[in-house]
Amino acid sequence: MKKYVVAVSGGVDSVVLLDMLVNNFLPISQSPFPNPHLIVAHFDHGIRADSAQDAIFVADLAKKYGLPFETKREELGPNASEDMARTSRYKFLRAVAKKHNAQLVTAHHADDVIETIAINLSRGTGWRGSAVLDSDILRPLTGMTKLEIIDYANQHNLDWKEDSTNAGIKYLRNRIRQKMAGLDGDSKRQVLGLWAEQKSSKKLIDKEVARLVGEGPTYDRYFFIHIDSATGMECLRHIVGARLTRPQLMKTLHAIKTALPRKTFLAGNGVEINFTSRNFTVKLIK
Repeated sequence: MKKYVVAVSGGVDSVVLLDMLVNNFLPISQSPFPNPHLIVAHFDHGIRADSAQDAIFVADLAKKYGLPFETKREELGPNASEDMARTSRYKFLRAVAKKHNAQLVTAHHADDVIETIAINLSRGTGWRGSAVLDSDILRPLTGMTKLEIIDYANQHNLDWKEDSTNAGIKYLRNRIRQKMAGLDGDSKRQVLGLWAEQKSSKKLIDKEVARLVGEGPTYDRYFFIHIDSATGMECLRHIVGARLTRPQLMKTLHAIKTALPRKTFLAGNGVEINFTSRNFTVKLIK
């Protein structure tokens, strides 16, 4: 039977996700079994003083549905950044998924997609910033808006916990959310349509890039010297397994074009590049 680890924070989004999965309202499995095997996972960042109550709430929720429960608490503290919190959370969730040989499911919805695109574009992430949330993680609620999720929760008399940090402006996502609160339905549908198109284009681009660069780990410098920077960065991104940021990719591309033979370039995040006059070899250090 296919197994799924459901990330449940205790907020309305993940509470609705879990209820819909338990009641088979979201057919995420092609298995002949009527119900998928679900494991509830909750990560406590230790950012809020009252966050332990959320863990208790989710534990009770898992017990109510008769599901196994996995949890972990870390003391990230109130000054933890969004990136730190996200990295720690996904490290835990992926560890649980690996332990159970299961697929990870999260409660990202349509408004999350739009907010993430806005955040990425504000950071100058390029076209990939609009091809977000495209990974091995299942996100079955991306066709629902936040209002539809709240309506479902109210119609089914579901209880949830409100995260007090969502009301503040410390985190960029909260500031973006407040600015986009007045976005009308047509505009949201246009953004979601662009998102679908970009994800489709991303798959085609990734396939073509893989064909262009080959398997490596040694590559032709001449090829990179004579292609445009945008294409070069896409090819490099594929070669290094998306380990590098855009600025790091730009510096690496410059090094490929100018480095002397027998030189070593440390691109960052465990990416080492060694040069000859004609080629460069990429080593990914764990």
